[in-house]
Amino acid sequence: QLQLVESGGGLVQPGGSLRLSCAASGFSRAYYATGWFRQAPGKEREGVSCISSSGGTTNFADSVKGRFTISRDNAKNTVYLQMNSLKPEDTAVYYCAAPPVSGCSDFMVVSDYHYWGQGTQVTVSS
Repeated sequence: QLQLVESGGGLVQPGGSLRLSCAASGFSRAYYATGWFRQAPGKEREGVSCISSSGGTTNFADSVKGRFTISRDNAKNTVYLQMNSLKPEDTAVYYCAAPPVSGCSDFMVVSDYHYWGQGTQVTVSS
């Protein structure tokens, strides 16, 4: 059974940084893309970033471009989301997810992602 587990969330001050990790089991991360989504209270789940199975292509939401980076270590079957210059507006539960394809689309659609982690809370506050 495919499982995704996020970690690395927590409380950070504005301008600070966090690194989120998504570890996979039950399948090889080398064959599938991975996306990061987030959901704040009262808002719909939105796509944050996606990385292809090879790591050769990445996508970012306009709201995080220049501040977040995504990477993968296929040897560890893990994908990372490095979040810098964090803002209070970044506060949300962050989820990693995988679609049954190797590449990333220009637009991240929730229904395209079949496997989800449990989420990790990120709170940006002074």
